[in-house]
Amino acid sequence: MTGVAPVGARRGRDRKAERLMPVPGRSRFEGGDEPSVAVIGGGIAGLAAATLLAERGARVILYEREETLGGRLAGHRTRLADGSVVTMGRGFHAFFRQYYNLRGLLRRTDPALARLTPLPDYPLRHSGGLTDSFARVPRTPPFSALGFVALSPTFGWRDLAAMDARAALPLLDVRVPEVYDRFDHVGATEFLERVRFPQAAHHLAFEVFSRSFFADPRELSAAELLLMFHIYFLGSAEGLLFDVPNEPFPQALWEPLADYLLSLGVTVRAGSPVDAVHPRGGGGATVLTDTGATAHDAVVLALDTAGLRQVVAASPGLGTGPWRDDIAALRSAPPFLVSRLWLDSPVRDDRPGFLGTSGYGGLDNVSVLNRYEGEAARWAAQNGGAVVELHAYAVADAQRGRVQDQLVDQLHSVYPETREAHIVDSRHEWRSDCPFFPVASHQQRPVVRTPHPWLTLAGDAIRCELPVALMERAATTGFLAANALLAPWGVRGQVLWTVPRAGRSWVLRALGGLVAR
Repeated sequence: MTGVAPVGARRGRDRKAERLMPVPGRSRFEGGDEPSVAVIGGGIAGLAAATLLAERGARVILYEREETLGGRLAGHRTRLADGSVVTMGRGFHAFFRQYYNLRGLLRRTDPALARLTPLPDYPLRHSGGLTDSFARVPRTPPFSALGFVALSPTFGWRDLAAMDARAALPLLDVRVPEVYDRFDHVGATEFLERVRFPQAAHHLAFEVFSRSFFADPRELSAAELLLMFHIYFLGSAEGLLFDVPNEPFPQALWEPLADYLLSLGVTVRAGSPVDAVHPRGGGGATVLTDTGATAHDAVVLALDTAGLRQVVAASPGLGTGPWRDDIAALRSAPPFLVSRLWLDSPVRDDRPGFLGTSGYGGLDNVSVLNRYEGEAARWAAQNGGAVVELHAYAVADAQRGRVQDQLVDQLHSVYPETREAHIVDSRHEWRSDCPFFPVASHQQRPVVRTPHPWLTLAGDAIRCELPVALMERAATTGFLAANALLAPWGVRGQVLWTVPRAGRSWVLRALGGLVAR
């Protein structure tokens, strides 16, 4: 494939979003000098790296241990008790408008992002009866914060006055990477207690952010919490509303992208776990799988935390002692549960597509998939029912059956009409493969570059000195990993975008300066 590569990341509505230029170079490999690159891992990070490398003309082999691509956003077909064939996935994910680089990846096969549909609101409900909404909150700081206070039933002007202004000052001007130097040694819950946030607002807003990391906020680094606040609230004008795929993840996202990769000449080896990576004299490495060994000029390790630890441990020639120790120290977050229920009667028409919850036992959110996903909507229409998904993060109870039953009981408390519904069928996904960012762990986390110039790392567990998180961190590090390999070969990488790396509002910075004095 020749010519200009498809459009990559682009800024959204925020005029203060920052552009990151790659090292200058030629547009692609030419004249038979195309290197062979192994990308190990077919999640978002690996797909981003493989896409960019292939667009620049590299010969790419993409190794994925599962039979399907997508990583933690993969899906698989399953037959329900009523004979319907449906797609079961790893659970709801919000595609925020700040996810510039992820959205750039998706634009390769969907330039207008027509396969994403906006949800009109992101309500957060506490069991005490209060509900926050972001539908009417302005998107541009500082009006976003002022609008939230003005509209919120859980966080009012009195609560704002009761806060410890000096302790809250860092929220007004989060700077990356300095925020890690200042707050990585503090727990998220400890920080909130210092600031004196009202308990209801603590549960509804900040605990929801921390649980996006599938972690107990008492153990999560406060730096990650502040970073989330900056990305979604005071650092960006994109707002807190988001989009979701209008079909299951494989059909909407990964199958089209796999076809695109094949059109670029990528060899996709699904169902092919990598056992080890052994450096070769003179550069590059040999990748070992159960079907043999393949030599490559460069390698991108885009694995989840456990997979990265496993491959590095089985590859004694990789890296230095301290680097290997840092990899071995990576931790996974506690287990989480995604329960999907196919019900024979509908939920009320006013129920949102996604609802964050707090105070309902282990239930963290409820999704009504037939509100936005085509496959679920077709099943619900045909059967006069609903498709509902329940999430529980950081599950401590080892009795999985009991946790699953408790989530259904809590669903009945949140949406009482579901008590009368019969469950046609259900699926339960238990996983514990998300990265964990505990207190005082940032400096130990590995970065994209490694001790080998031919080896890079990518994924949401990888340290990145940019204000990115979750899926966007995966996509961004995937592109950065490819950029780092392309630059020494004299080939230009991809332009990336990010929300501002410091507090965007001079008003808030000035206010912070007054408080500090």
